[in-house]
Amino acid sequence: MNAARRKLKLWEALALSLGLMGPTLAMAGNGQGLIAQVGSAVPLVFLLGAVGVGLVAYGFARLTRRYNHSGSAYALVGVTMGPRAGFVAGFTLMGTYLFFSICTVALLGAFLNAFLAAAAGGGAPPQVAWIVTAVIGVAISAYLNVRDTSTVARWLLVIEGFGIAAMIVLAIVIFAAGGNSRTGVTFEVFTFHGTTFGSVIAAVVAAFLSWAGFEGCAALGEETDQPRRNIPRALFGSVLLTGVLFVVVMFAQTIGFGTDPQGLKAFGSSGNTLGDLANTYVGRWFALLVIIAAVMSAFGSNLSSVATASRLMFALARDGFGPRQLAQVSGPSALPRNAVGVVFAAVLIVDLASYLSGWPHMGTGNAAIDSYFYFAVTGATCVLVVYLLVELAVFFAARRKLISVRMAELVIPGLGAVFILMVIWYGLRDQVGFSPAYLALIWVAIGVVIALTAPRLTKRIGASLAHELGEGREDLPDATEELVDR
Repeated sequence: MNAARRKLKLWEALALSLGLMGPTLAMAGNGQGLIAQVGSAVPLVFLLGAVGVGLVAYGFARLTRRYNHSGSAYALVGVTMGPRAGFVAGFTLMGTYLFFSICTVALLGAFLNAFLAAAAGGGAPPQVAWIVTAVIGVAISAYLNVRDTSTVARWLLVIEGFGIAAMIVLAIVIFAAGGNSRTGVTFEVFTFHGTTFGSVIAAVVAAFLSWAGFEGCAALGEETDQPRRNIPRALFGSVLLTGVLFVVVMFAQTIGFGTDPQGLKAFGSSGNTLGDLANTYVGRWFALLVIIAAVMSAFGSNLSSVATASRLMFALARDGFGPRQLAQVSGPSALPRNAVGVVFAAVLIVDLASYLSGWPHMGTGNAAIDSYFYFAVTGATCVLVVYLLVELAVFFAARRKLISVRMAELVIPGLGAVFILMVIWYGLRDQVGFSPAYLALIWVAIGVVIALTAPRLTKRIGASLAHELGEGREDLPDATEELVDR
């Protein structure tokens, strides 16, 4: 890192974290897949999700007060629990963003067709096969991901800011109108009315999907001004802002469509919920603007997901996992182009297979939304495992005196770990068919097997983390060993 390079300010780290989450994408595409599971209780799901993410944010904040590394959870877990756990965290996080790369281009197809429908204003609007939009999106994203994307990133943040403003305006309009004329404003959506505790908790994994990326600013520690102060603030700031935003906007959407069967059906089958509601409550011109913002948000999320997945692939290959070609960089910006190419090849193969087979079926009635939601929930389940490891890492760091924590404070990561385990358990229980959670846990299991059977790899990871984080050791022990007293 060049010391002369300008350091990011607090607001810039916060903005980049928000940009990674893609709030407009989250609110336009993450509610539909929950209707069949929890009915009108979608706002309750997001309220519980906000609480859970807040508990997770504490773990990241405590650890980033001492450690700042571009590997984020890969380094935070590795330096506290040992290189094997660190590898599992890094491998799982790579899977998270690989699945997000797959799902976000599928959503581009749904959003484009929603735009065409809104522009037509009725009748039989022209529709494009979602795989066509996905392939075009992959091509553009590939072009930008092997070049300097700083200017593009700034514009995407501007567009995301417009999307957030538009969501707030839409929510105010829906509240002012008294919600849908058939059902009005009802706070029953924050209760278990019409659903069960287990169904709601199982659905929280999809709520976590909306916050996935909030920890992105933790990877900016080496580039941020006063990181031990500003990174924790950015973490809590992003969770607080989006927590309020997501709960309020999802509440507005639910009552906007209506909580009766007719409204819930319209909600669940919508190609872009924000666009449909904007068209109903404001007008076509506003709907088109909102959908454009959602399209750009989905594309921005794909850019960020590919960049993150490829860089984690590069980091793991540099430490000995995978072909050496994946650890190579090229071009004036020293980008890992080979890793980017592998990620895009995987995205094309999986999305093409999904389109041709008509799988998966998630009950939305929209093939593109089904594909998006399946792989998005897979990625969200993976990131839950990473978050669980971070919560456990706080305990290991406290026990080894790496961080100063009062015993009473450990209740927070403890509750976070219990909450995550409960969400994963209910997400697995009573599943029919090959659920997203099963695919995610298979990916995690592969990482565990590699970590347990590759001692040379974990030793190299330990040495790398020790050097980069200044632990003063050639390797780091596993979680069952004690660190040398500092």
